[in-house]
Parts: sequence; structure tokens; C-alpha cells
Amino acid sequence: MLEIAVASGKGGVGKSTLSSTLILYLKERGYDIIAVDADADAPNLHLIFEVERWDKEEPYSDSWVSEIDYFRCVNCGICHNVCTYGAVSLVEGRYYINPMICEGCLTCSLACPEKAIRRKRVNRGVIRLSYTKYGFPLWTSELSPGRPNSGRLVTEIKNRAKAMAKENTISVVDSAAGIGCQVISSLSGANVALLVAEPTPASLSDLKRIHTIAKQFSLPSALVINKYDMNSEFVEEIIKYAREENIDVIGMVPYDDHVPKAMAEMRPLIKQYNEAPASKALVEIARIVEERIIRGWSDWSRSHRPSKPARYVPIIIKPGEKA
Repeated sequence: MLEIAVASGKGGVGKSTLSSTLILYLKERGYDIIAVDADADAPNLHLIFEVERWDKEEPYSDSWVSEIDYFRCVNCGICHNVCTYGAVSLVEGRYYINPMICEGCLTCSLACPEKAIRRKRVNRGVIRLSYTKYGFPLWTSELSPGRPNSGRLVTEIKNRAKAMAKENTISVVDSAAGIGCQVISSLSGANVALLVAEPTPASLSDLKRIHTIAKQFSLPSALVINKYDMNSEFVEEIIKYAREENIDVIGMVPYDDHVPKAMAEMRPLIKQYNEAPASKALVEIARIVEERIIRGWSDWSRSHRPSKPARYVPIIIKPGEKA
């Protein structure tokens, strides 16, 4: 199994458009494909692939919150004093545990002299599976409002995709924007980091951040520059960084009004506007991924794997200090 994670340091740079094109291209070329939408906060691949119903949908419950039994509670306030998350507050004269903040750590329950606090399991979100009209399964998830740890949801759907994969399956993971926990989960266990950037200083800065995470996992990386013609003078800055970091620049996509049109019409770009300039560029990039990365995996991965993992340096905030 080969897992390709499509990622970027910022949103709106074309990850989902690239992911959907790569998925469709490889499927049409006869590969066994599994699609994974790893944006648990705002999944959207199902819109692009015209999913009208889910073949499987189930709640994902791996988290807990505490609640107060007011028949036993004597309103002593100890729970408020010991809660490290600030989840307990005084509301209209009695203590209340906010389920949107509570982590279910049991500290308040252990500290309560009246044993008036208990934990209950809550849904973190929902996991969904669709066998799309294009002939491949799509795993996706959606985090419940206010619930933490979207990275666990991403890990869960990736594990389910792996469980149904065959030896020659290719899994394309459409990551969320940024460098948060769900993006880290997207890159963890992947074989390739396919990075997307735009020719702007902000995008270059975010590219450096996401590539640092890829290096922490020792992932060989490839780069696609989207909307390159919007600021062609800055393209060389991004290419220069890619050369310095041994990132394989596999293609550039022009700005094209057909891209937002296809998204508004909720159809894959290469199906809706296959003659559009962006479609042709993306298909060529998909062809390069097939020939250079998939078929030439042994040589390509050896050539572009980081010489050493990037160091992870945690920021330690001592009690009483501000972040």
C-alpha cells in the first residue's frame, strides 16, 4: 500500500482540487484507490465527488466529560478549584461543568468529597463511508462542534482505509489546512508528502512549516505550485526553497476561473471542464506522480527522502507564564 498525503501550510491553495484530480486519474488508469478526506473540521471531498448518501455512518465516541449529580452536590466548590481546564464555573449560585471545555480527566471526580461527579461518554464526531459513483471508497469524518482532538478522528478513518486496502492499493489523503493535530495525523504513516503552495510570501512561510513536519516523519516530498501566473516573479523564491530542501517540484497550475465554477457546481474539475488550462495542468501533474513517484518509487523515494529528520523542539510553558 502506498499512502500519498496532500498537504499545505494554509487553506485555499488547491489541495482538494489536486487530490480529487489525482484520485480520478489513478482510478481511470486502473489503480485500486481509496480516498480519505482528513479534514475533520470542514470535509469537502464528498461534495466534489457528488456523494448523495452514505453507505456507512456511525458516531465516534472515544471521549468523556464529567457532570455533577446535584442530588449529592453540596456546592463546596472543590471541583472549581482543582479543574485545570477552567471547565467548572459558578452559574446562578451552583457549580456547573461546561461539556464543551471539559476533558473528562477525572480530577474533579476524585477530589469531590461527596462523590457527586461522574463521567459520561460523549460523541467526538461521526465517521462516514461512501462507495462513490466513480468506483472507489471515500472515508471521511466530521468533528462535533466544540469537541477536541480532531487528530484522533483522522487517525481512525486512516486506519479503516488501511484495513480495507490491498497490497497494491494507493490511498490519497486530502489533509486539512495548517499544521494542527489532524494534519500531523494525516502525515503520520504516509509514504509521500505532496505539498501545495501559491507564489506569495505567506504561502512560502506556511510551506516551510508544513515541510518541517514532513521532515520530522522523514517523508520524501513533492511540490505543486498553484496559481503560479498570479505572481510569477515570486515563483523562483519557492523553487529556490524546494531545491535547497530537496523537494521535487512536479508541476505548476495556472489561475483558472473554471476551478471555482466546478466547485460551485459540485463536480470534479477534470470531469466538468476537462479542456480548461488548470485541468490539463493537473492531469499532467497526476501523470508525473504516476510515472515518477508510483512506478519509480524506489529511486524517487531514495532521492528525495530527507537526509535526517527535523528536530522536534517543544515549547515548554511553566506555570504562571504566558504563551
